[in-house]
Amino acid sequence: MALTSDAPVDHPHHRHGWWWKTLVVGFVLWVVTIVVTVFTSNTNLVPTIILLGSFLVPFTVVLFVIERVTGTVSTMQLVTAFFVGGILGVLGASLLESNLRQGAALYLLVGFVEEFVKGVLLVVVGWRVRPKTARQGALLGATVGAGFAAFESAGYAFNAAITSRGIDLVSLLQTEVLRAILSPVGHVLWTAILGAVLFGVAHGRPRFRWTWTVLVTYVVVSLLHGLYDSNSTISTVLAFVLTGTPLSAAQNGTVPMAIAGLATTLYLVGLAIVSAIGVAVLIGVQVHFRNRARRATAAVPVGATGWDDAPPPHALR
Repeated sequence: MALTSDAPVDHPHHRHGWWWKTLVVGFVLWVVTIVVTVFTSNTNLVPTIILLGSFLVPFTVVLFVIERVTGTVSTMQLVTAFFVGGILGVLGASLLESNLRQGAALYLLVGFVEEFVKGVLLVVVGWRVRPKTARQGALLGATVGAGFAAFESAGYAFNAAITSRGIDLVSLLQTEVLRAILSPVGHVLWTAILGAVLFGVAHGRPRFRWTWTVLVTYVVVSLLHGLYDSNSTISTVLAFVLTGTPLSAAQNGTVPMAIAGLATTLYLVGLAIVSAIGVAVLIGVQVHFRNRARRATAAVPVGATGWDDAPPPHALR
């Protein structure tokens, strides 16, 4: 009689590679949907274009996380963090931002509001996650940020599509492509940084620890977020200054064609600089906490045990 084993078996869908396969297949479906929409002039397909274009890259981030996360984080928790965190995130941010007034500090205030909302959701979702390490925090933070980015992008795509002349498919597609390309270095990156520090200061312990490092990180990612969002305005002003063009040359908020190319170039350069800073910060945080955990483990006498002695071995993952 054959003996059966009670050892858990990895589900075949948990092997690496599904994230990029999903990205490729989803992109093909998005293109096919666009072609059919144009060929048939069937506006009923526009919501499909909006959903595919807005959710494809963020959901791919979730699959990337599922393939790499460890500990007590389940796939259902990650999916919940994506959808519930994303919905509550945009709702909370919308309520808090409803009374903000236009001004030079608007983008900075939006950055602080949105990162606060995502940070609270990250704490709620990650409360029972074991172990709490910088890597786990970055992965979970990326998931919450991806959910926020997906629902926010859907809103921007919808607004771009609806015009007084009817549905503007070109504007819709331009909005989706731009936001899809930028989403991994936007909400995903900022919340990943915050999550890495928030979980990293726990040093592998089961509970969160509140330190000045967490507060400083929140301020840093909020400033990066605000700088990222305000880059369009900054690049436009720089284009006027560098070319010596008076601001009065702008008609109805439209940039003159003579400096539009320079403004676009400065905009892309600005996004690249802010994104590079964010990536460098995330890598630096991960390296810092990994080295710190290794030093702490090396300093523990042989036979020492308990949470108060040092992080558990799996905290080094």
